[in-house]
Amino acid sequence: MAHISLMEGLPGIRGPMTFSPDTTKPLCDLVQVLLTGPHTLTPAEREMIATYVSSQNDCYYCQHCHGSTAAQHLGGTPAEYDFIQQMKEDFESTALSGKMKALLNIAGKVQQGGKLVTGADVERARREGASDKEIHDTVLIAAAFCMFNRYVDGLATWQPHDAEIYREIGQQTAQLGYVGRDYKKQFAAKQGNSNG
Repeated sequence: MAHISLMEGLPGIRGPMTFSPDTTKPLCDLVQVLLTGPHTLTPAEREMIATYVSSQNDCYYCQHCHGSTAAQHLGGTPAEYDFIQQMKEDFESTALSGKMKALLNIAGKVQQGGKLVTGADVERARREGASDKEIHDTVLIAAAFCMFNRYVDGLATWQPHDAEIYREIGQQTAQLGYVGRDYKKQFAAKQGNSNG
């Protein structure tokens, strides 16, 4: 049960977004720029940063929503979903590029506390080919998703444990992005109703 009165059937951030339309537009604009705008990092790579940070924050909704979107950008097969799960558990042992591993390392440090990012972390990313813009945006995505995760969890939003809901959200987001969407579409969980 959410801490405030939110519309039924709206998982995760969708409930608070519908509750507070004045803050929805700037939040959607920010995530649209960060995750889908023109960039040298692909949308899948940026969604992976959001997913990894959300998993480290133990935000069930965000890690599964953005993980599904990343998997959809990669092709949407079960193998891509498995890869995203592996990335959350131990990105260093995956087939990700050295650059992405270095950027995820930075994102993980930001998730723990911004001052934990060291010059050595940044130098590793640069050695692996990351630009200053990619490092900047990795830090900003990580910081933004700490905020989004705390927004979702701090209000005790409904976070269903139903893979099909997240698959549908991922397909929709990969196709449409984050701006100008109807976030009032209600969902019904098939496998439980718990908060994460």
